[in-house]
Amino acid sequence: MSEGGGWPRHWPLLLLGAAVVPGFVLFAAGRWMDAPAVQAWRTVCLAISVQALPFLLLGTALSGAINAFVPASVFSKVLPKRPALAVPVAGVAGVVLPGCECASVPVANSLIGRGVTPAAAFAFLLSAPAVNPVVLTATAIAFPGSPEMVVARLVASLVVAAVMGWLWLWLGKEKWLRPTVRHTGHQPGRSRWEEFRLGFQHDFLHAGGFLVVGAMAAATFNVAVPRSVLETFSGSPWLSVLFLAALAVLLSVCSEADAFVAASLTGFSPTARLAFMVIGPMVDLKLIALQTGTFGRAFAVRFSAATAVVAIICSVLVGGVLL
Repeated sequence: MSEGGGWPRHWPLLLLGAAVVPGFVLFAAGRWMDAPAVQAWRTVCLAISVQALPFLLLGTALSGAINAFVPASVFSKVLPKRPALAVPVAGVAGVVLPGCECASVPVANSLIGRGVTPAAAFAFLLSAPAVNPVVLTATAIAFPGSPEMVVARLVASLVVAAVMGWLWLWLGKEKWLRPTVRHTGHQPGRSRWEEFRLGFQHDFLHAGGFLVVGAMAAATFNVAVPRSVLETFSGSPWLSVLFLAALAVLLSVCSEADAFVAASLTGFSPTARLAFMVIGPMVDLKLIALQTGTFGRAFAVRFSAATAVVAIICSVLVGGVLL
């Protein structure tokens, strides 16, 4: 800025550079951007982002609404006072959020800010993307004539959510959890709609960047790993479960669509495909990125790793009984 606080002396050159440099970079990279692999990467990245964006909007809107319009006393009345009992109740409550994992993170953060025990909020975070009616209906459509797959997904997901909530009560430490300090509820004398707008704007802009980072990482995996690798692991019962579990984390398919992906993996066992559908909505790259931005890296690393292990064990046990 100039000494008087106005425009810089050479502002015409700066404007010219701002207009010309990006165009030159795009022109120079034009041939590289037209490569088939880059086009595939761009398509997958955009597809994941667009697929998740409506549910991220839903989640941040619900988060802002909870903060501005819902009194804190509501949660104390609905949830049991004992945290150990509040965990399974919050897990079952996940059926009310018809969205994917992108929506559950800001809502869980808002619940913690309103006084809900973190263990119950995390149980809700894990169960909501996997047990809501939209996901279960999509699973039934993807696996026609196999109602046991829908039941297995519902049971395994609820068990994982409850176990992880109880594990947080037992082993979780406050120093791992750094939720965004914003959700303080309605302040007397302030407009509720203004509080809603500010909360929604903050959460959406904050979480949106991490969503894009996760989508870019998932797109890179989709392009870099050849499809022939899938066939290598399908023959072994245990390796197929572990492989599809890892694939669910890396592909980052939205929970509303992952059942159709699982149904297409016909070379794998039903238990392995169940693991794909249970782990995907709870641990994937974009979800890890969102958790890191919302709760902190120390939480995201520990919680994601523990959730993956518990989800694999529960999928194998439930799949062995029901499938």
